[in-house]
Amino acid sequence: MIPILEADQMRAADQHTIEHEPITSIDLRERAARACVGWLVEHEQQLLGGVQVPCYQVFCGPGNNGGDGLAIARMLHIAGRTVRVYVVGDGTGSPDHKVNLQRLPTGLPMMNLSAGHGFEDLLQGYEPGRILIDALFGTGLNKPLHGSAKALVERMNTSRSPIISVDLPSGLSADGVIADAPGTVRATHTLTFQCPKPAFFYSECADHVGDPVVLSLGMDVGFLRGLDSDLQLIESADVRALVPHRGRFDHKGRHGHALLIGGSQSMMGAAVLAVNAALRSGTGLVTAHVPGCGVQIIQGSAPEAICIADENHVDISSLPDLKAYSGIGVGPGLGLNSGGMLKLLIQEARVPLVLDADALNTLSENRTWLAFLKEGTMLTPHPKEFDRLFGQHNTSRERIVRACEEARKRGLVIVLKGAYTAVCAPSGKVYFNPTGDPGMAKGGSGDVLTGLLTGLLARGIGPVSAGILGTFIHGRAGELAAERIGREGMTAMDIVRLLPDAWREITS
Repeated sequence: MIPILEADQMRAADQHTIEHEPITSIDLRERAARACVGWLVEHEQQLLGGVQVPCYQVFCGPGNNGGDGLAIARMLHIAGRTVRVYVVGDGTGSPDHKVNLQRLPTGLPMMNLSAGHGFEDLLQGYEPGRILIDALFGTGLNKPLHGSAKALVERMNTSRSPIISVDLPSGLSADGVIADAPGTVRATHTLTFQCPKPAFFYSECADHVGDPVVLSLGMDVGFLRGLDSDLQLIESADVRALVPHRGRFDHKGRHGHALLIGGSQSMMGAAVLAVNAALRSGTGLVTAHVPGCGVQIIQGSAPEAICIADENHVDISSLPDLKAYSGIGVGPGLGLNSGGMLKLLIQEARVPLVLDADALNTLSENRTWLAFLKEGTMLTPHPKEFDRLFGQHNTSRERIVRACEEARKRGLVIVLKGAYTAVCAPSGKVYFNPTGDPGMAKGGSGDVLTGLLTGLLARGIGPVSAGILGTFIHGRAGELAAERIGREGMTAMDIVRLLPDAWREITS
């Protein structure tokens, strides 16, 4: 796992590096600037969209972030690039800022914007080849920008030039709070150091962060992991370790029996997707419990599945014995007329449950049932479903905080779906999934995840581990679909079809 660090944790990591490497603070800043310049030189033509002569305009604040910007400007100048430096502040910079200010070559143009002067012609109109470097405030800011700094940011945002933010877009806090959107830099790329910031994983920050890039500074990885952040980014090695061993003499009975309950007259497709995903989860057996109108559909589209019909899904009397199943998923395409069945299932099931789609909608209309969910129950809401369950939230960060509270209080695993799907564990930990593609933002993708998670639970994988493994494989299959078919033309069934390829990558 890669720790996702808050600003104070990253400062502790900096201090540890300074004390134990050992290295001076200014030399650590040099290392950061060198990493940024290496990335800029490698990507500058990509940023400009063609062969152009780049002109860097570097905007530096009074703190260490501004000091990084000054060092970047110096190194770009030495590398032969055209560079202009603009310093914002009252002249009382941090020690590292002052050192880097003194190190600027005499031939490097610099303008002081401390009193708001020099704005008259600054960033007026489009300038071909211009790349803006935002090194104004970074993670040290804890209040909205104002005055000349805010005016500068607003001009940067309307400049039509690529904006590269150093460490964090100015005006945005590391934890994802946007105090004033117009006064927050809208970067095309954010170059941060060693570990990602929480803000990178929240949808409302996306237009400000742009594409995040994490640059290594060679810090002590053991110390970083030892900071024990509650926010973690899943790595492929973590996922590989969760795949169950499949022995030579194994048979289907050793890999579990998944039950999928879903489908209705107009939404059998959701059940088809979930059942087919469960069949590709590695579980030994899959049973589909569907209305009578869906039997032929399931048997024709998923011949490997056992199919049980229940005319209305009002009760579960047609199920032979819930003890026959080691994991149960309910909700895809179910409709809202199965509340009695869901209530009975919550009361009677003794195996892990995955509740999705209309099961969550029914639960939101009967919120007292939350108290009766067994520990380890998995809820897989998208943001609107989450808000229907737990109340209105204005930001992704608020939802993550609330999901952690509910998971801890009730012993649930809440898989909050999004660009970085978050697996919120009863321990209070949040595991962000890095895989996935915008082409997955289509109906049915969530049904695929439900089927996959149900199959993994049925195999005996714990709910948190199943969430980590399932979201990663689901997202990777979506990436493969986008690569091979294209974002626009891919469908949820393409994700199902490419699950085996995702499995093969992880287990090879």
